Amino acid sequence: MQTPQKIAIVGSGLVGSLLAIYLKKAGHTVHVYDRSPDIRKIEFSGRSINLAMSDRGWKALDEAGIGDEIREIAIPMNKRAIHLLDSLYFQYYGSNGENIYSISRGVLNRKMIDLAEKAGAEFHFEEKIWDVSLADATLHIGETERGEWKAVKYDKIFGADGAFSRIRHKMQRQSMFNYSQEFLNIGYKELNIPANSDESHKLDKNSLHIWPRGEYMLIALPNLDDSFTCTLFMPFEGENSFESLKTKQEVEAFFLKNLPDTINVIPKLSEDFFKNPTSTLVTMKCFPWTFEDKTALIGDACHAIVPFYGHGMNAGFEDISVLNELMSQHKDDWKTIFSEYEKSRKPNADAIAELSYRNFMEMSTKTADATFLLQKKIEKHFSEKYPDKWIPLYSRVTFSDRPYSEALALGNRQNEIMDVIMKMPEIEKNWDSELVEKAILELL
Repeated sequence: MQTPQKIAIVGSGLVGSLLAIYLKKAGHTVHVYDRSPDIRKIEFSGRSINLAMSDRGWKALDEAGIGDEIREIAIPMNKRAIHLLDSLYFQYYGSNGENIYSISRGVLNRKMIDLAEKAGAEFHFEEKIWDVSLADATLHIGETERGEWKAVKYDKIFGADGAFSRIRHKMQRQSMFNYSQEFLNIGYKELNIPANSDESHKLDKNSLHIWPRGEYMLIALPNLDDSFTCTLFMPFEGENSFESLKTKQEVEAFFLKNLPDTINVIPKLSEDFFKNPTSTLVTMKCFPWTFEDKTALIGDACHAIVPFYGHGMNAGFEDISVLNELMSQHKDDWKTIFSEYEKSRKPNADAIAELSYRNFMEMSTKTADATFLLQKKIEKHFSEKYPDKWIPLYSRVTFSDRPYSEALALGNRQNEIMDVIMKMPEIEKNWDSELVEKAILELL
């Protein structure tokens, strides 16, 4: 057991509330601060992308003893439903009927705060942190930046306050602190597919729906109330862009031409389009993630990524799994815990950032490309025959807890092999032949 500490977590999002449960279970006093109001008492804003929980996320929830309660609010998705202009086809995840799980961010966040309070964490909403003394773990809290602040001292502080973290902002002022942020020139907007009048889903309930259109795409994930949360990803400027859709008529004409099968299922299309904000997508990297044995960053505060692999939350939850293992191992040696934590997680955070960025290309362009689909078919066929020799990249990232950095390296190697295979003569005809199989085995 560890000696009980008084610990502050800044940020009551998914990672902050799960971390609070872990720290309470380890015997610590935990106070969670958030500048926003209590999400359980307000209407959730229309700027969310539904979450896709996969094995890494479930592992962290199960270890905290709350996995089964979260499964009650999750919908399994065993495939992608790819909507082309004139057809619909399905691409199954994994080979053993594996699922990822759709969960509404607002529903999950409310539930996690409830569970953290039940575990004994104390939440302080609408409390603004303006500064933090890193060396002695003191938060400076006040109404306004120029007004009066009160200092509250802790043994440890965790910054779980997202991509634009206040705690990280203070850490950035140290010497030798590396930091980068890169915005995509693509933004996103939330739209909604309501339930049918008989309370059934308008589209296949157990699919992640994708409308791949090259530089832009629409996705839809199912909700418990039989609706779907849709997200339109699109460049800010240019021919097919948010900038080019200024009127109700332009929006409706655009959807009719490019996403015709959505017209009947999104009844409040133009209303949602103009009511919901257009949000930005950022990749943020930094190092170090900790300061001595006093302060640590976790989740998006140290590795914000774009959402195209559905792993922002899963990676943040995995941070907590790793931290928890180190706490068990090193007991009261927090200096070693923090140092091992950042060393272990940094290469994996960088790897999932790269994979997420690449997956936009796959989802928006390649899922509509016949050669790519044939390649995936060959990989699936081969991996089913030789599961010990070939695990597809998606399965390695989503249905295992092997390091993300390993998945990236092996995925790159597999791509090199498949580049050779796809150039074989008459590959379309011979894709499942012994000849192709033998060629892959030789290249491996």
